[in-house]
Amino acid sequence: MEALPSLARLLLALTIFSSLSLLACSSSLQDLQIANAERRIDVTSHIIKVFLTLKVENTGTSPVSEVLLAFPPTQVDHIASLKAAVTIGKKKKKSYVPLEVNPTELPDAPNGTKYFKILLLNPLSAGETATLEVLYILTHSLEPFPAEISQSESQLVYYRDSAIILSPYYIKQQTTFIRTPSTKVESFTRVEPTTRAGTELKYGPYKDRPAYSYSPVLVHFENNSPFAVVEELVREVEISHWGSLQITEHYTLAHAGARHKGVFSRVDYQGRSSGVSSFKHLLARLPPRVHSVFYRDQIGNISSSHLRTDYRRTDLEIEPRYPLFGGWKATFLIGYGLPLQDFLFESPDGRRYLNFTFGCPLADTVVDKLTLKVVLPEGSKDPSAVVPFTVQQHLETKYSYLDVVGRTVVVLEKKNVVPEHNSPFQVYYSFNPVFMLAEPLMLISVFFFLFMASVAYLHVDFSISK
Repeated sequence: MEALPSLARLLLALTIFSSLSLLACSSSLQDLQIANAERRIDVTSHIIKVFLTLKVENTGTSPVSEVLLAFPPTQVDHIASLKAAVTIGKKKKKSYVPLEVNPTELPDAPNGTKYFKILLLNPLSAGETATLEVLYILTHSLEPFPAEISQSESQLVYYRDSAIILSPYYIKQQTTFIRTPSTKVESFTRVEPTTRAGTELKYGPYKDRPAYSYSPVLVHFENNSPFAVVEELVREVEISHWGSLQITEHYTLAHAGARHKGVFSRVDYQGRSSGVSSFKHLLARLPPRVHSVFYRDQIGNISSSHLRTDYRRTDLEIEPRYPLFGGWKATFLIGYGLPLQDFLFESPDGRRYLNFTFGCPLADTVVDKLTLKVVLPEGSKDPSAVVPFTVQQHLETKYSYLDVVGRTVVVLEKKNVVPEHNSPFQVYYSFNPVFMLAEPLMLISVFFFLFMASVAYLHVDFSISK
């Protein structure tokens, strides 16, 4: 019976805490306003980049330490990367300081609005302003229309957004710019004032917009850039303490644009005006000092590739066996070796760590699912990975030649990967150099026993009688 009052007190405390949190959140929304907002949307590729500049002003009486970004629920699922920075200084002395961005939730969000929280370096006092620079990447946000085209037709796509920036704050003034690949724009929604000059559409400026204002727009334009999407990529990085790093990459590549209809003609494809939305070349940017490069598919080796190397990087230009049109797929394998001393180091605590690049080496591609496997030497212990963004991690065991207990494999998985994810990551582990002698001793033992067995066989008489 005594547990009931304590439980009631706990529920009361939780209720008060949640009420205070809601009150603090609502007060911070009322204290902030956007003095000026400028958004630039680049739809020249199938990877959409949005640059957002916000001048935030604290009109309340208490300091504010965070700023909320709002997105419609249909757009949040396509956000591959979101970064924010605060500008310090002016003109030539201007610098950018990265800020932490985390997804968050608000109760009673209108129409299922989703939020991201930007944590400021220093709380914004009453009357102060701060300029924030935001970059977010959208994938699979262009809708081909018509959905099917012939070999001779150009590719037209839809882009849907809002002329007015969705925000939980009152906005004094805002402007949106949309940059298209060319001047061939079939149609676009007008929300006055709307102007068009060359390849750029300008919506605004709009003044004195209340929170959560929204005005949908639809832009129909030509976009023949390669819609290269890697549906699945499995990268395996195998560490050998004998001096090499072997990388093997398995690709399932698809053209995610308007589906091809009709019959493919190789003769017509040689013309400049045929198959403008298809692609037959891909560029893989590899680390410098690569060796033993190979490129093949299920049939065998593919010789239509070009390798260019220098002291900074290596460019591998590959060409699939056939050009890719909308809806077509290709599977292939790329492998290469690297010198171990360029990527494996020793930390101050005595542990070893691999410093390698996450992401996909193919330029201007989206990876729907990326699985990166780091195969550690046999005998490695206590592995841990440090990645600058959220990934799923787990461990596996792989058996190779002359392995006894197997090799530990650190598996990193991430969906919706874009070129902005090509950043360094580290895998730490402990390793005793004695384990390097295991395989040589095993081979020596096998040859020794074979030698002794041969000697014994030659000295044994198996005859029945003398």
